[in-house]
Amino acid sequence: MPVISPSVNYAPLSPLQFLERSLLVYPNKPAVVYGQAVYTYAQYNDRICRLGEALRALGIGRGDRVAIMAPNIPPMLDAKFGPMRIGAILVPLNIRLSSREIAYILNHSGAKVLIFDSEFADTVRELRQDVSSTMAYVQIVDTAPKAVDIPGPEYEEFLDAAPPRPGPAAEIDESDPICINYTSGTTGFPKGVVFHARGAWINAVGEVIETGMNWRSVYLWTLPLFHCNGWCFPWGIVAIGATSVCLRKVVPADIFRLINRSGVTHMCCAPTVLTALYSSPDAAGQDLSGVTIATAGAPPAPQVIRTMERMGAQIHHLYGLTETYGPYTVCADQPGWSDLDPEQRALVKARQGVPYGVAGAGLRVVDEDMQDIPRDGQTMGEVVMRGNMVMTEYYEDTEATAAAFRGGWFHSGDLAVWHPDGYVELKDRSKDIIISGAENISSQEVEKVVMEHPDVLEVCVVGVPDDKWGEVPKAFVVRRPGSEVSAAAVIEFTRARLAHFKCPKHVEFGDLPKTATGKIQKFVLRDREWQGSGRRIKG
Repeated sequence: MPVISPSVNYAPLSPLQFLERSLLVYPNKPAVVYGQAVYTYAQYNDRICRLGEALRALGIGRGDRVAIMAPNIPPMLDAKFGPMRIGAILVPLNIRLSSREIAYILNHSGAKVLIFDSEFADTVRELRQDVSSTMAYVQIVDTAPKAVDIPGPEYEEFLDAAPPRPGPAAEIDESDPICINYTSGTTGFPKGVVFHARGAWINAVGEVIETGMNWRSVYLWTLPLFHCNGWCFPWGIVAIGATSVCLRKVVPADIFRLINRSGVTHMCCAPTVLTALYSSPDAAGQDLSGVTIATAGAPPAPQVIRTMERMGAQIHHLYGLTETYGPYTVCADQPGWSDLDPEQRALVKARQGVPYGVAGAGLRVVDEDMQDIPRDGQTMGEVVMRGNMVMTEYYEDTEATAAAFRGGWFHSGDLAVWHPDGYVELKDRSKDIIISGAENISSQEVEKVVMEHPDVLEVCVVGVPDDKWGEVPKAFVVRRPGSEVSAAAVIEFTRARLAHFKCPKHVEFGDLPKTATGKIQKFVLRDREWQGSGRRIKG
């Protein structure tokens, strides 16, 4: 038998292939829209090439980390391909984090460049003393003036200064890391989740399939592009030559305006964004027929799904984690669901569902011995996954990686039931994680900060119901003897040390329930807060 070169029948999977194809097929079609600016695929590719070459001119090369901190504006989309094109690794930063948290991520990842929007200049000023003095800065000037005291070029000037003829794109192996996405630090310090090219390619294709996108689609960026790399949608949109519409800030009036003006067909929203949409005064008379909305980040209440569908939207409920490139499952529609009454249909669609078609069968719900639980819709177990859509590792953290991959499966830490039809439904979280909007908050992280207050003797933080965010942190505090510290003072203390979304929204003073050995019974406080809320008790 003749030996056939592997290059004839095999090519490593990489999102760069998506860009090459759409540049060939749709060079003059709009790729990115932001306000009055419209970039065709040819122009978008040019910006990506110039970003890569400008980074290369700074000495950035294969394996180097490039951090970016910006809202949903064109440079964030440039960054999804620019560093990858030269073999560098992107580190997207949560714009809501404090300077201390950003500094930790920059140091841990070893980022050599920080591209940031001038709106966040104060954060950058505060962190500069805590990061490497050799770090280069590039400043995006969009709505806020340039911070002249921070060295480095303005972003568009940075692109313009790139060599006119781009060098060849780096050869990317499908196992190569292309980005590091940091978690919200739900068990302490944030962990760096490493995405490889193959997983990003496959998940992007899965997004396109499960949400029914094609070259005519117009996608509105309401989902933060820093969050799990926008659930891999930046690559999926390019894969089929669709159009991205950027939105700097999530404002319901602006969302409705862009849906109508730009012919938006798809968007992704955490349940809290959906709540903001339908509760807005601007929702009156809005017809969302023809708009497909993928929702995830926190389990949506059936009422949220029902209300959005009454406005005409088609809702796809997804579930996943940063460690699975964003969504891993979809509550796939079944024949006959459309015949159900709205309340029953919303109940079944509120489940987390089944794996993406491209994910295979790598989803189980197991007991402590890694045995499948009964598919009875009642027995609870932990959701575990494996396959191409699971991260490579936690960056520079072999211990956490080994713990997450024990038994040959990725352990989500989410507790669920398994229904007879094979659909998974989340019921609880195993480590007291608070999910506020689409952001994960570690109760332990908040407790540690509150305990730094000189007038606090003990504290316990749990998630409590909130109409807007689903749940928010509440601190139960035992004052030091003689102290009269106020709730406002405790909240302000944490706001100076944490991202504001992590800080307690409520503080209650008094004794804490404890076991005979002195351990605080967190579940007692949680049960009390959720009792009578009309929603599930989380304890």
